[in-house]
Amino acid sequence: QLQLVESGGGLVQPGGSLRLSCTASRFILANSAIGWFRQAPGKEREGVSCISSSSGSPNYADSVKGRFTISRDNAKNTVYLQMNSLRPEDTAVYYCAAKLYGVGCRGGMDYWGKGTLVTVSS
Repeated sequence: QLQLVESGGGLVQPGGSLRLSCTASRFILANSAIGWFRQAPGKEREGVSCISSSSGSPNYADSVKGRFTISRDNAKNTVYLQMNSLRPEDTAVYYCAAKLYGVGCRGGMDYWGKGTLVTVSS
């Protein structure tokens, strides 16, 4: 049973924007910190952003601060990652993950989506 489903990836030119969506079950979304992670070809997976269940104090990797924004709409069971000013180095498979009853996204996540590919290229 799929717990998390990502969508919104695709091909975009440098400087462009994309909005990723992560849809989860109502229970998971309401009770979890949700994180976005990414893995570029040949590189380790890295954390991009995290938002708590109460939407308080989202955090971001230094590489995306000021360009990416995480938000959640509990009524739609969805967490978003708005990505602006995209760069070729943002190319990666993006995953969302949930940490049940977690405040943040450290220490391992409990549920993972299958990922969506973002390619930034001219």
